[in-house]
Amino acid sequence: MRKLFTIMTTAGLVALLSACNNPAKDADFKYTIDSFADLKVMRYQIPGWDNLTLQQKEYAYWLSEAAKYGRDILWDQNCKENLRVRHALEAILETDGINTRAPEYADFLVYAKRVFFSNGIHHHYAEDKFFPACPREYFAGLMEKAGVADEGLLDIIYDPAIYPQRRSTDTSGDIVAASAVNFYDGVTREEVEGYYAKQMDPKDPHPISYGLNTKVVKDANGKVVELPWKVGGIYSAAIGKICEQLAKAREVAENDIQKRALGLLIEYYQTGDLRKWDAFNIEWVKDTIGTVDFINGFIEDYNDPLGRKASWEGYVNIKDFEASRRTETLSANAQWFEDNSPVDPRFKKEKVKGVSAKVINAVCLAGDSYPSTPIGINLPNADWIRKEHGSKSVTIANITHTYDYSAQEMPTSTLKEFAYSEEDIALSKKWGTVADEIHTDLHECLGHGSGQLLPGVSATAMGEYASALEEARADLFGLYFAADPKMVELGIMPDPEAYKAEYASYIRNGLMVQFTRVELGRPNTEAHMQNRKLIAEWCYEKGAADKVIEKKVKDGKTYFVVNDYEKLRGLFAELLAEIQRIKSEGDYEAGKALVETYAVHIDPALHKEVKERYEALNLKPYGGFVNPDIRPVLADDGSIVDYEPVYTDDYLGQMLEYGKKYGVL
Repeated sequence: MRKLFTIMTTAGLVALLSACNNPAKDADFKYTIDSFADLKVMRYQIPGWDNLTLQQKEYAYWLSEAAKYGRDILWDQNCKENLRVRHALEAILETDGINTRAPEYADFLVYAKRVFFSNGIHHHYAEDKFFPACPREYFAGLMEKAGVADEGLLDIIYDPAIYPQRRSTDTSGDIVAASAVNFYDGVTREEVEGYYAKQMDPKDPHPISYGLNTKVVKDANGKVVELPWKVGGIYSAAIGKICEQLAKAREVAENDIQKRALGLLIEYYQTGDLRKWDAFNIEWVKDTIGTVDFINGFIEDYNDPLGRKASWEGYVNIKDFEASRRTETLSANAQWFEDNSPVDPRFKKEKVKGVSAKVINAVCLAGDSYPSTPIGINLPNADWIRKEHGSKSVTIANITHTYDYSAQEMPTSTLKEFAYSEEDIALSKKWGTVADEIHTDLHECLGHGSGQLLPGVSATAMGEYASALEEARADLFGLYFAADPKMVELGIMPDPEAYKAEYASYIRNGLMVQFTRVELGRPNTEAHMQNRKLIAEWCYEKGAADKVIEKKVKDGKTYFVVNDYEKLRGLFAELLAEIQRIKSEGDYEAGKALVETYAVHIDPALHKEVKERYEALNLKPYGGFVNPDIRPVLADDGSIVDYEPVYTDDYLGQMLEYGKKYGVL
């Protein structure tokens, strides 16, 4: 469960530095290394690396190797033809004698970079298929020169009717059959839901995450069955390599908890047994003392149209001890926030357990977190584990800092374009970044872990609307408490008025700015964007009589302005209470109504205006990252005396290197 960065911002750097103990920007380090289409690629540094012991560095190294070996899994999960496309692109890019100065080649190169960025042929965020700007005949010639001539593959690349969406959101049809994701084959939505209805026991207090790590197909007799992703099953070659690296990491783990957790994770990969997955997560949550931590597995279900199958993901990080003081304060007061949440007491946890919160610095991004990554993560996802054993929540400092540093390298900003007045701009510059980071902390540290399901309610009751509603619930929790005097009392929010910067920014983004990311004429389909639009649109409508949020036009440009912050907080509370009720009671129809009414449809005139204004700024709405290359340092006798990060500025080079070294499927 995570909150993605909403828009690249230049606001509030001074506040960010003071709030997060962020090291000063390295003037000699170039953060932005490439840009194309609607994307830019950055590189991040690893603060605190030199303070690690040799054992900790080696532990992080092997965990990073394990993470990188999962790359092919995600590509295949996103669409069964993705690896076939990637291998063709790699062959072309490594073929000598091609005229790379031809204008058509430049168009091909942009397409190749987009495919690498998205881990496939669908946009990483919007999920629609994208296409090369170069003619099909030219692409065919490149393939022929590379020795990979394939008319069928050209159809997949160029035909808009083949795999049009990674995850279909058209609920008027069969969203399983219409989705390109490789989680199902030859089955309908009705058949899949019927299959799992028979598997699940609503009375089980510790339900496994049915279907998390399997593909659903029909066997030779037409019976619906599951094929597990495990050693000896689907993705065996990649999972076997992951296990090899995890075993090496286990030998140098920092403590016995980490060793036990890694042992359980390896057993899970070897057996596919989801009880082992739960046991691993319970053990993983216990490790709150280690400096090095990781995520590795089939985790988030955003890409599945039914919200059940998980994409493969890896993450390696180290704790930022100084910056973690803020999140640790939130964690220590988790029960106060739960008790004072504006939701029905029936839906509150009587006792909040084990909310472990910290600020981290990324060491390696992988799978569904590479190149595009969240800035905050809260895991595990199983509600009963969160209730009985707690969760880990992290804010990823070096990623957010890199976004800010990269934005400083640009001459324009969205703030000046979409904020209504100089007062709004000044508010955002003074408090914007620190207020946004605190909102992220509240979202991840407490929001996802708050509340509880009523007995007998399934964690999958919200179906295809689950992700958008869960993200809205966590966002609303953070928005509501960001304005609470308790935040100033705890020394987290620096000023009683600072939260207003986040409120104003959130409404601007939810009602306008984020639609720079959506193609004209397309609906709003990504779960996090749906969440933000749902909240902003609902509050705009419900507060219309009092002009809590006002639409203004100045010099022919549209703006949305918050007039009454106190009443807006009240609206956040009202919506939070309703969404918590929906989730706790499993009220699918009410959840569907909220999402379909407020989260999906974009006003076409406003959409066109926003796109034109944003395009004039010459900015890129999406960002992603290359990883540092962690390399062993050898002594004269061949022994390893250190591990050091090497910071590449070659985006395409890293993609090709990963294909050669970690491509096993």
